[in-house]
Formats: sequence, structure tokens, C-alpha cells
Amino acid sequence: MFKGFYNLTSGMLTQRQKLNSISNNMINITTPGFKGSHHIASTFQDVLYSRVGNLDKSGYTPIGNQSYILATDEIVTDYTQGALEETGIPLDIAIDGEGFFAIRNGAGETMYTRAGSFSLDEEGYLCYSGFGRVLDDTGNEMRIMTDKVTGDTKGRIYAANGMQLGRVGVYTFEDTAQLSYNEQGFLVGAEGTPTDAATLHFGYLERSNVDMVSQMTEMLSTQRAFQSAAQVTGIYDKMMDKITTELGRL
Repeated sequence: MFKGFYNLTSGMLTQRQKLNSISNNMINITTPGFKGSHHIASTFQDVLYSRVGNLDKSGYTPIGNQSYILATDEIVTDYTQGALEETGIPLDIAIDGEGFFAIRNGAGETMYTRAGSFSLDEEGYLCYSGFGRVLDDTGNEMRIMTDKVTGDTKGRIYAANGMQLGRVGVYTFEDTAQLSYNEQGFLVGAEGTPTDAATLHFGYLERSNVDMVSQMTEMLSTQRAFQSAAQVTGIYDKMMDKITTELGRL
């Protein structure tokens, strides 16, 4: 009886965490460069069940394994490519391929993002407005002084007279599993390595890779699982009430 409560309660908690992950995906479906996440659950603490005799307890016969609870195993970020959308704004840059833009905030910390919606700050540096300055392929902040620019597929930025002003850095990681989102929505947790393998598109932004239809379907199935566990928990609660109030008198 009490094992049933453990199973049902753990299931409700796990489904709620899954709903939180789905909600975050849906909220950011219009956020440029956003990468959706997938909630992975697994059973916890496999226990071996055996059958023993009523009188002679010296021997036993294995019956099988059973898990007590369902628990969150991990939340995996999906880094697949999102669709590219043309904006016509020169300082909007999209990455086609692997890699991330590097942003250095006011505290000197480096953060990473796929969202290339950039502008110029008051000192002429290429920046992600309100968060920090964009780094070039050598790890330095990029000062280009003008937004009247063009760019090529390798990230080189040119002024109207053809002078090269710098090259936008694209950084990759050996293991993206080390990365996690901070409170501002940037990826942190590891140091990236510059790469020239990616193709950059000026005047474009990468859209979120979240699919609304699949997220809605997953949300509905998760809600049903949560509600079913809640209803059965109510039945267990009534059964326990009968045991304590009615059988207890006997």
C-alpha cells in the first residue's frame, strides 16, 4: 500500500518536472537561436524480489526485479540546426552548422549563444544589447564603429569602403553536455574553441528548433499521466482512511 504512494507521488513529481521543461520550450519558441530540451526519466533503485517458505526461511526463489519510484535522470538540450530567417538587418548574423557566438559580459565572464541579434554599443563595439560584447575569432571584443557593413560566410565584416573591420568568432565544444543555461538564457559551463568550419549569414537569424506541434502533443500526454496519478493517489488515500477508521476498530 505505502509502496503505491511512493510510486504515484514520484510519478507526479517527475511529470511536473517534464511539464516545466515543455513549458520552457514553448515560451521560447520565438526566441532566436533557442535550443529545446528533452526531459529523460528513469526508474530508481531496482529491488530483487524473492519468494521464501512460510516456515523454512533458509532458502528462497528469485522472482524478479521491481523499481520503487520514477525519477528525473537528466534534461538533454537538442542542438540541432534551426531554420534561418532573413531579416535584412546587417548586424543580424546566423550560424549554419556547429558553433556558438561568444559574449563577454561586464564582469568579464564569457557566455555563449546561437542568437546573433547584434548591435553597436556607445563605444562602437559589436554587442548583444544589455548583456555584453561579441568576441572575434581571437577572443577579443570587436570594435567596428559602424553598422553600415557587409559580411562574408566566414564571419569577416567589411566597411562600405571594403576595409575589413574584424571577424566574428564562432566557438565549438568537445562536449556540449557540459553546457547549461544561466538566468539570462546564455550557455555557460565550459570554454569554447574557435572554429572556421561553420558558415555565417549576415542579415539572417536562426529560429528556435522547437516544434510547437510535438510540444503540444507531449504536453497533453504528460498532463494526462499527471492527472491519472493524482486520481489514483486519491483512491489510495480513501483506502487508507477506511483501514485506519473501520478496520482499526476490529
